[in-house]
Amino acid sequence: MREMLTGGELDVLTGDYLAELTMLILGRDRLKDPGAGYARTFLRQLEECLGLAHERGVRIVANAGGLNPAGLADAVRQLADRLGVAVRVAHVEGDDLTAAHPGSLAAHAYLGGFGIAACLRAGADIVVTGRVTDAALVTGPAAAHFGWGPGDHDRLAGAVVAGHVLECGAQATGGNYAFFHEFREFQEFQRRGAGARGGGDLRRPGFPLAELHEDGTCVITKHPGTGGFVDVGTVTAQLLYETAGARYAGPDVTARLDTVRLTQDGPDRVRVEGVRGEAPPPTLKVGVNRLGGFRNEVAFVLTGLDIEAKAALVREQMTDALAKSPPADVRWDLVRTDRPDAPTEETASALLRLVVRDRDQETVGRALSGAAVELALASYPGFHVLAPPGKGSPYGVFEDVYVPHGAVDHVAVLHDGRRVSVPSAHGTGAHNIGAHDTAAHNTGVCDTAVLDEVPEPPLPQPLPPGPTKRAPLGHIAGARSGDKGGNANVGVWVRTDEAWRWLAHELTVDRFRQLIPESRQLRVTRHPLPNLRALNFVVEGILGEGVAAQHRFDPQAKALGEWLRSRHLDIPETLL
Repeated sequence: MREMLTGGELDVLTGDYLAELTMLILGRDRLKDPGAGYARTFLRQLEECLGLAHERGVRIVANAGGLNPAGLADAVRQLADRLGVAVRVAHVEGDDLTAAHPGSLAAHAYLGGFGIAACLRAGADIVVTGRVTDAALVTGPAAAHFGWGPGDHDRLAGAVVAGHVLECGAQATGGNYAFFHEFREFQEFQRRGAGARGGGDLRRPGFPLAELHEDGTCVITKHPGTGGFVDVGTVTAQLLYETAGARYAGPDVTARLDTVRLTQDGPDRVRVEGVRGEAPPPTLKVGVNRLGGFRNEVAFVLTGLDIEAKAALVREQMTDALAKSPPADVRWDLVRTDRPDAPTEETASALLRLVVRDRDQETVGRALSGAAVELALASYPGFHVLAPPGKGSPYGVFEDVYVPHGAVDHVAVLHDGRRVSVPSAHGTGAHNIGAHDTAAHNTGVCDTAVLDEVPEPPLPQPLPPGPTKRAPLGHIAGARSGDKGGNANVGVWVRTDEAWRWLAHELTVDRFRQLIPESRQLRVTRHPLPNLRALNFVVEGILGEGVAAQHRFDPQAKALGEWLRSRHLDIPETLL
């Protein structure tokens, strides 16, 4: 926060504190303390930087309110009084639908940005929210500043794209970037005085910012002198992150990702333009978090020879030991990290992971730990485990459901206590700020549109036949992957038109399934985005019941794209 406030010019500082897993964690906090449920780290940052932000006239918009935005707003006021900083604090509420979903720990609708806009138009210096879309942190301030209304679809869509690029911080400035090794080489060239592109040290990337314009276009950049870099590749990677097809739906607008045009606008500057918007869908997404039961795991270390036979022995022994009260879900994974004739014991060892789940804690607790410990002197040679299993820990499950806009009472609670109803996207509504307040122009009807599949765009002509070389896909393609509930997306892009001619025809759904074997029995959908020279794959169900369920080794699919890049294909030599 301090770096962003002191590094250069800034009008609004946004903070994205929420994820599907975060909402579960905050829900568990609220069980212990009804006054909890918000991100306390926001208060710690604000204690250091509140005076600085006020002095520089920077407004702060954050969704750190989580499950208790009113509680966080009160805590911010108390902090400001203690620090002697006179700031106006507002909050947005109405997302909490937990009472309408019995048995859930937290059920929250994803609200749009017009509640934030109402708070800012009324003069708030700090706006905290609960569950809004990540992009709403940008669409709200933009709508307030430029006077946009719900029908300004193209402008709102441009702000949604800007918000999506900013939401994951340094992922847009070189963090987690597929071609990071190239940047390290550029830095070495710079140290030798050979000259290269601008940017700072990739070991500590700066944070991105967006220069927004009234027509919805923007430039993605960063403060001068901060680490990392901004180019078309880093912005493309973030655009593909946790998205799916051409239509990127939200409560304010549906942004057409297939219309986005990116151009390098100078060192560390990428211009984003051409974004078209459509009316939002008639329903709002609701993230529902529940406690799914208890899980436990043990990792058996298998060293040296006969790895497969050792694994088979201990698996049979553990199955027999748990037979009296078998857990509802049992999963075994043999991870072959061992090497032949290894120079160290660690590199001579493989891991056999056993993960169990059940509604009953005892079934996955003492029963599992007792069975594992009792085998210590009676199993395969070299028996040991990474750590003894514990009592079993609770895990959560996530699902997304959809409700009509009218099922949510979206309210902006202004700094002076007035409550402003924010109209739903499918009907009329009335603000009660006052006749002379500019927020009143947001009243009225905003159409909605059911999401339909976008027709398959035309693909480029394939490359002519020629010599190929067996090589990793990542030698020519970048990737960025992530999670949405139990699904994963993998966005793959290339940097030249020639490479796109090859990728568009080579990386089909069948080829993807071949390269990622665990997707073969799942539904995989491919979405071409020619403007970005990209393909976005959605793999349904690969993450089970979401990140909190820890269904697989990489529960959020963060590295799924890197695994895909490491797989070998016959690539035209002209591209290598």
